[in-house]
Amino acid sequence: MAVYRRSTRHRFLLVLLVLTSITVITVDVRGGGGGAMESIRRGARDAFAPVQSAADDVINPVGDFFGGLFRYGHLKAENARLRNQLNAMKGKVNASTDAERERAEFAALNKLSFADNLPAVAARVVATSPSNFQETVEIDRGLPAGIQKGMPVVTGAGLVGKVVAVSQQRATILLLTDPSFNVGIRLSSSGDVGVARGNGTREPLPVDLVDVGTKVTGGEVVVTSGLQGSVFPPSIPVGKVRSAKVQPGSLQQEVTIDPLVDLNRLDFVKVLLWQPSSSPP
Repeated sequence: MAVYRRSTRHRFLLVLLVLTSITVITVDVRGGGGGAMESIRRGARDAFAPVQSAADDVINPVGDFFGGLFRYGHLKAENARLRNQLNAMKGKVNASTDAERERAEFAALNKLSFADNLPAVAARVVATSPSNFQETVEIDRGLPAGIQKGMPVVTGAGLVGKVVAVSQQRATILLLTDPSFNVGIRLSSSGDVGVARGNGTREPLPVDLVDVGTKVTGGEVVVTSGLQGSVFPPSIPVGKVRSAKVQPGSLQQEVTIDPLVDLNRLDFVKVLLWQPSSSPP
């Protein structure tokens, strides 16, 4: 009952203050706001101050909450817009970089520093090997362009592989890293020969038949030997020597080379229209 009486008393005081305020405002407007009324007005303002503060304490957080929601939505939308702009700019930069790389690669094909007196057909790589059993790529040129099985395939950097299948619109290229691939090579410093063989993706190529007495220098360039009956014409760059060592009692050196061509990033290649029966250039 005491709580009820206090609540009733508070409501009565609030109604009384409101009525008093209305009365003061009415008299003040009619009377021009004299000295006596000014004192009453100040008293009413002081009496209403706690009520106004309590109302502000309730209303301000609500206003701040909705204002915060509005600002959050605006910032979220702005961040999304900026992210889209940044992604678009990155896409343009990447596309420009890729186009520049393709132009440089295609230009290198037109200025081969080797086998430049052999007819050749430029082609684009359109597919990679569909399985893990053979390392191949497909190009968009075929029989009508004069491509035949067994022809060498190169880029401006050097040897890529050889043609192993041809149709009217496509040709399949066996990469030099395939375990079934073999190529006769010549060491540029000594002129001695050997045979390099594929050893799998991203693996160096072992070189067999290099005499133990041959001086092999790390980093020296290895080219195709072009010996009589060779599958490849002479002097096509194949790789650089990675390592060379002689095991006690061995009849040949253990030599490995790294391919000069990045076979994982082939865009354009050139098929040399050359057969093993052709005369070496």
